[in-house]
Amino acid sequence: MSASGGGKAIIAAFLANMGIALAKFIAWFISGSASMLAEAIHSVADSGNQLLLLLGGRRAKRAADREHPFGYGRERYVYAFVVSIILFSVGGLFSIYEGIEKLTHPHEVTNYWVPIVVLVIAIVLESFSLRTAIKESNLVRGPRQSWVSFVRHSKAPELPVVLLEDVGALTGLAFALFGVGMTAITHNPLFDALGTLMIGTLLIIIAIVLGIETKSLLVGEGATTADHDRIVTAILEGHEIEKLIHIKTLYLGPDELLVAAKLGFASDKPLASVAADIDRIETRVREAVPTARVLYFEPDIYRPGDDPTPPTSDFVIRSAD
Repeated sequence: MSASGGGKAIIAAFLANMGIALAKFIAWFISGSASMLAEAIHSVADSGNQLLLLLGGRRAKRAADREHPFGYGRERYVYAFVVSIILFSVGGLFSIYEGIEKLTHPHEVTNYWVPIVVLVIAIVLESFSLRTAIKESNLVRGPRQSWVSFVRHSKAPELPVVLLEDVGALTGLAFALFGVGMTAITHNPLFDALGTLMIGTLLIIIAIVLGIETKSLLVGEGATTADHDRIVTAILEGHEIEKLIHIKTLYLGPDELLVAAKLGFASDKPLASVAADIDRIETRVREAVPTARVLYFEPDIYRPGDDPTPPTSDFVIRSAD
């Protein structure tokens, strides 16, 4: 997995969640707290998430073949989508069900100190996991990109998933601590049920956000505005062509960008010169945007004053000047 895949963050989150899940199940068994059971299921779901992300990263490395000539890079998006929709939703819906069950059939919570101690320890461990995810994300986020923008526009799905998982985990732990703590203070088990409902709602909201963002990657996203501009500049700066007629980009995977463009050459330029010019343009594009690995440049004859109907697409560059 590439650096942008956040392998360290995924492994750190998996180890933290496995240990936390075991502690939460023990605390639930001793205390009978619905919030602790919801949080235990939450941690199990998160652990499954990390295994799926690691599996997706491994499968995405397979070489291209006849059936998949552009490789398997998008498998990372598929597994991230499975994580966001199925596991988060299962955890969220289970927590909602458990909360409703405890609202309609209140259950006494005992040994309050056990879940409270476990929750405090879990908050500390999750904080370390979130710190690792933030550190890994900062390597690819850029100094000027906001966290919201990073989650929305990142082409590598693993880090946004782990970030939202860790933020959701810390928020869920706070909800569980609220439910158990208020139940301990008031001796009213309805607070425990309320904490469980809050956890379930949180998980479903995170599932929806991740599902929307990952779906966009599955459908197919083009280069970011900054990378698109760098590619256009690289094509035009050598003055080999008369006009960049149109250009389209598509991410084949988080680390592989396809660039297709029609280049307008002078009508009297020899074929050998055209081929050499395209080679130079390809070299500049790859230097400007290293992820632009698959390039298809179609040469065409450009005659000044003989332009087609003015284009309406934002992807068309009207002039090399």
